[in-house]
Amino acid sequence: MIYLKTPEEIEQMRAAATLVSQTLAEVGRWIEPGVTTRKLDTIAREFILDNGGKPACLGYEGFPGTLCIEVNETVVHGFPGERVLLDGDIVGIDTVVEKDGFMGDSCYTFAVGTISPEKKALCRTTREALYVGIEAAKPGARIGDIANAIQTYCEKRNYSVVREMCGHGIGRHMHEDPEVPNYGRRGIGHRLQDGMCICIEPMINMGSRNIVIDSNGWECRTRDRRPSAHYEHTLAITGGRTEVLTTFDYIHQAITDKFI
Repeated sequence: MIYLKTPEEIEQMRAAATLVSQTLAEVGRWIEPGVTTRKLDTIAREFILDNGGKPACLGYEGFPGTLCIEVNETVVHGFPGERVLLDGDIVGIDTVVEKDGFMGDSCYTFAVGTISPEKKALCRTTREALYVGIEAAKPGARIGDIANAIQTYCEKRNYSVVREMCGHGIGRHMHEDPEVPNYGRRGIGHRLQDGMCICIEPMINMGSRNIVIDSNGWECRTRDRRPSAHYEHTLAITGGRTEVLTTFDYIHQAITDKFI
């Protein structure tokens, strides 16, 4: 069931979206060769709490961290731990913040030191695909229009689209209806209407689209171990237009050298 939000509720979601955007920027400041993923997780948790939010991922269905940390071949849901980031890695930082009962969700893939041209191209294409999907998310459009726009953009550039994981509705809960896949046919799926809030999040692979799930039941990796990139924004359909509630501007302002 899709829960339509009032303009007042969307304003409350905006606060959560702002805080999650600021959290990604704060974490990004610390991303460098030699840092552990656990340290990044601690930084995020403390920043969220210090700014009046709650780390919504922490404890969600048993998830052990504030951040989902996605290094190189990890697509989604990587656990924070003692892994040390190395020069040349890419690392996706995906998290959800709860503030005053509403959620904000975003992800950004960062460069660790100097990355290869191939990884840089993958990240840029995936970030561009996010905005292609947002452009397709107009009032009156359908979910399939978003999905097809992302799939077409990436596959034309010889990248593959993960199909088992997808975007989603969002509001008082982290995951609400509808699902928002990154592949599919135009003209199908739910029609976008005022009050709908969704997350668009392309997960794009350099190699095969096939994935495997770790024995912990969470961490998702590319089967061929080639790199994957992931970007995400929270959107609201309101007042007859589409508004992006999260932003990467804080990242760009804070850490220009890591802004791929």
